[in-house]
Amino acid sequence: MPLLKDLKQHRILLDTHVWVWMMNGSTRLSKEFVRVCERAVETNRIFLSPLSIWELGMLVQKGRVELETDSLEWVDRSLELSKIQLCPLSPRIAIQSTRLPGEIHGDPVDRLLIATAFEQNLVLTTCDKKILAYSSENLISTYDPS
Repeated sequence: MPLLKDLKQHRILLDTHVWVWMMNGSTRLSKEFVRVCERAVETNRIFLSPLSIWELGMLVQKGRVELETDSLEWVDRSLELSKIQLCPLSPRIAIQSTRLPGEIHGDPVDRLLIATAFEQNLVLTTCDKKILAYSSENLISTYDPS
């Protein structure tokens, strides 16, 4: 599956950092990506894994990410304002994450995001170089939103 250059008609899965950057209005994301996401929200084509919520909570607890409010309040407000849909974490996704072909690092959240993208036929938007490299020769499509 390829690293995509165009997201217009695809269903999108946000990596954790992309979600946080999007909600905080980060300039790390391209203007085109932000426009595509705005349209995707209107047509219910943008998704977030519950694992990204867990990962954000862990990053806040470890002091690696700072939010302007309590993490639970931030997440609730983010989901309400953005209308991003939560993807289910199914047994199939959980098992698929342990069976990914090829070489991918052992980060469990990244593995679950890759499996979610595969099982739900979503494009994983990420700046993670390992995931982007993995997608160029394996089972998912990715998009670099920077």
